[in-house]
Amino acid sequence: MAHHHERRELPFSAQQMYELVADVDRYPEFLPWVIGTRIRSNSDTEMLADMIVGFRNLRETFSSRVQKTPGERIEVDYLDGPLKELNNIWIFEEAPTGGCIVDFTVDFTFRNRVFQTIAGQFFDKALRKMTDAFIVRAEALYGSSNSNA
Repeated sequence: MAHHHERRELPFSAQQMYELVADVDRYPEFLPWVIGTRIRSNSDTEMLADMIVGFRNLRETFSSRVQKTPGERIEVDYLDGPLKELNNIWIFEEAPTGGCIVDFTVDFTFRNRVFQTIAGQFFDKALRKMTDAFIVRAEALYGSSNSNA
């Protein structure tokens, strides 16, 4: 199983970062390789969503259940797609100095061992690129230095 963990302090509120990550419908606007999403159901505490990811000639659809604790936590449980398993967790905490701390963890395993081996070579770099995309999006939405924008 591939594993990635990041913990970053950002100049945005926990609520702002939670809302940005929970807005799955907007992912194709700013996340690399995400070319489409479909929200099958959505409430304050749970979402069922499909995400289409593409790279060159490859396209795959992932279905997930997203458990939401508003302003605090998002847990994504994999339902269907090309992987054997996928789990990720976002935790949002207000930072004592202002802004927030975002803690992100993802684990996944491909069904195909060849894909798993290839993914292992690019996994960390690709996930850092995606988490950086969330930060760039937050700067565009909320400003780059004010957590109360």
